[in-house]
Amino acid sequence: MKTPPRLFPMTQARMVVPVLLAGGSGTRLWPLSREQYPKQFLSLLGEASLFQDSVLRTARMDETTGPVVIGSAAHRFVIAEQLRQAKIRDAALLLEPQGRNTAPAAAVAAHFVAEEFGPDAIVFIMAADHAIGNPAAFARAVKSAVEAAEQGYIVTFGIKPTRPETGYGYLKVKPDARLGTTNAHEVECFVEKPSLDRAQQFIEQGDHYWNGGMFLFRSGRFLAELRRLEPETYMKSHEALQKARRDGNTIALDPASWKECRNESVDYAVMEKTDQLALVPLDADWDDVGSWNFLERIPPTDGDENRTRGDVVLEDAHNNLVHSSGRLVALVGVDDHVVVETEDAVLVARKDRVQDVKKIAQKLKKQKRVEAESHKRCYRPWGFYETVALGERFQVKRISVKPGEKLSLQMHFHRAEHWVVVKGTARVTCGDKTFIVSEDHSTYIPLGNTHRLENPGKVPLELIEVQTGCYVGEDDIVRFSDTYGRVEEAKNDARASVKNTA
Repeated sequence: MKTPPRLFPMTQARMVVPVLLAGGSGTRLWPLSREQYPKQFLSLLGEASLFQDSVLRTARMDETTGPVVIGSAAHRFVIAEQLRQAKIRDAALLLEPQGRNTAPAAAVAAHFVAEEFGPDAIVFIMAADHAIGNPAAFARAVKSAVEAAEQGYIVTFGIKPTRPETGYGYLKVKPDARLGTTNAHEVECFVEKPSLDRAQQFIEQGDHYWNGGMFLFRSGRFLAELRRLEPETYMKSHEALQKARRDGNTIALDPASWKECRNESVDYAVMEKTDQLALVPLDADWDDVGSWNFLERIPPTDGDENRTRGDVVLEDAHNNLVHSSGRLVALVGVDDHVVVETEDAVLVARKDRVQDVKKIAQKLKKQKRVEAESHKRCYRPWGFYETVALGERFQVKRISVKPGEKLSLQMHFHRAEHWVVVKGTARVTCGDKTFIVSEDHSTYIPLGNTHRLENPGKVPLELIEVQTGCYVGEDDIVRFSDTYGRVEEAKNDARASVKNTA
């Protein structure tokens, strides 16, 4: 994955710090998007994921800093791996203990940038799961936004609406209120998620824009408005950063302080209330990839306006969006539908109902179904595992460990494990013994024994693990040491739990 060429230089006076919000859940894109691996980390429009596209897009600007990524602590290693694949080595990672919406995220980003680079440094906040089809136009819009931010404005990016969308915020610009020589305009009002009739009126009036979910401002200017409008969020987000646990460029925000931040969007908390809001029109083929209708971005794959991916066969079917992850999907006599197949779930929905897919994801979560939380393949910092079979008192997994990596030294209370190496070489610790297991050989890990799996070789280690016992859940694990810091995280979580319940 190559870093694209830079489009325009930024001077030292225009220090712009890109901040990517990577904590969304993407429930409208179920079943591909799951809690443990949401849409921003999926490769939906090409080789790179939406997150990687967003990071590389910021690399096109000649920034004096690397990006700041704000994401869930649960996605820490996914984010780190995707940054490594994109060859981004200078990113700072702020980890949220829990989701608190975009106002606390914007607040802690502004505090971080102000402390690291000063109050005049410019913060450019953007979602990590949006698509931009025209990077050159995007860069020109950012340049105008920087000029407006230097005049003290909080700048948002507006997209001309193409349909009466009720899931977006709308901005109305003041007539003939252009800011100097920039392409920015003063905003007259900000309306979040209007009714269908009102959204249609906005389109007919022609002076409203969709809120693109991107904001650019001087860190000190935004913090001053935040302190005036939302003093509690200002204070608690700063406290969460001050009490954070730091490990190099990774900063784990303080859970107790973060929890006290009001769960609110930056749109409601600041943008609707400030009188310092400006808008830069963005005509860069933007899409928030908010539902399965995003597949309409790709050209039709046949003469019947169908758009398909994967192994799909159609007969007398028109205007469908079909995504196959592996198995053959066939449609007969079906029109205007979305069909998405994964290894463990299939979605069928009318195109005009795709916004309701999130209700299915919510029902699955309420029922504690694993299909809401994870795919059969789950990524870890050392590689991945995937469930092959699961039944009462047993589970079969395929495990892949990257060269030079190792799992934590751990123990289980309720299950024993049998490992069969099918590729590569394993170094196994079981109790007080350490030994090598090569291809076509196996070893047994009795219940309660301390053990560890390592890959000392130069090729990926692959093995089949058979678990047996009265409970085979992922939470039956006690870590004693870990290369990736998960033992210390568990201890801190336990301390926080005791403190909060004391």
